[in-house]
Amino acid sequence: MSDRTAPDTPWQRDDRHLEERRLESRQVFRGRLLDVRVDRIQLPDGQEDVREYVAHPGAVMIVPLLDDGRVVLERQYRYPLQRVMVEFPAGKLDPGEPGRACAERELFEETGYRAREWACAGRLNNAIAYSDETIQVWFARGLSAGDRHLDPGEFLDVFTATVDELAAWVRDGRVTDAKTMIGLLWLQQWRAGHWPLHWES
Repeated sequence: MSDRTAPDTPWQRDDRHLEERRLESRQVFRGRLLDVRVDRIQLPDGQEDVREYVAHPGAVMIVPLLDDGRVVLERQYRYPLQRVMVEFPAGKLDPGEPGRACAERELFEETGYRAREWACAGRLNNAIAYSDETIQVWFARGLSAGDRHLDPGEFLDVFTATVDELAAWVRDGRVTDAKTMIGLLWLQQWRAGHWPLHWES
């Protein structure tokens, strides 16, 4: 039996008995999107092992709220899954780009909407076993519609749905995108008065 006892909360301050230390890092592939690394690491017990992961510059996801309570969603073909996915608008951060600037750019480019108010809900790590990607979750309201400006080679449909419709699609397994499911959770908790959002113009 281990002589360590579990902390009262999972946020134990001394995590040294769990930490892995990087000894060497190699880039084994670099594409337009993926930066694949193989690191030699030292385990907490002193043994060595290897970790393979994808380094990512980060991204944003936007939960766009219409005045009537509906949300703006997208339908986009995702090649790795070989099917069309329903998801909230999202996009990759450019080098040095602030999160809100990226969120404003991606919302406008993909949907044509601009927002009067913005709120950063938090961050999510959607693939912690094999990527360091962090996605910033942004909410946008006071939307005004315009013409979108998709990137070359980008094809997607924009549509609206009620929160109840989106929740039903998640429940039924038709919406499986992790970031969209987290966005829905934040939206439901905010509407219920449990999780605050701090809006800025």
